[in-house]
Amino acid sequence: MTRLNLALLAALIASSLYLVKVSYDSRRLFTELDRMQAQALQLDTDFARLQLEARAQATPLRVERVARERLAMRSTSPAVTEYVNAPAAAASAPEEDRP
Repeated sequence: MTRLNLALLAALIASSLYLVKVSYDSRRLFTELDRMQAQALQLDTDFARLQLEARAQATPLRVERVARERLAMRSTSPAVTEYVNAPAAAASAPEEDRP
């Protein structure tokens, strides 16, 4: 009878220790899940902010201003347009090359 009692006591102690370990792991994982959810929310907020900034940076007026200031570009006008004429030999191809 004492052997049975000792075996049951050992099983009870092992079961209790396992229960404590599982409870600890459960709390640790819940805390980690909560932390990861907060991080995901922060990343979503940052992504939305960066999308807004990208849209603000790509407005046509801003692009034109940057092109003028940093790249020294200017709008086209007939005064600054150069027209290139094709050479006469290239304009009239031989009869064999025409479809």
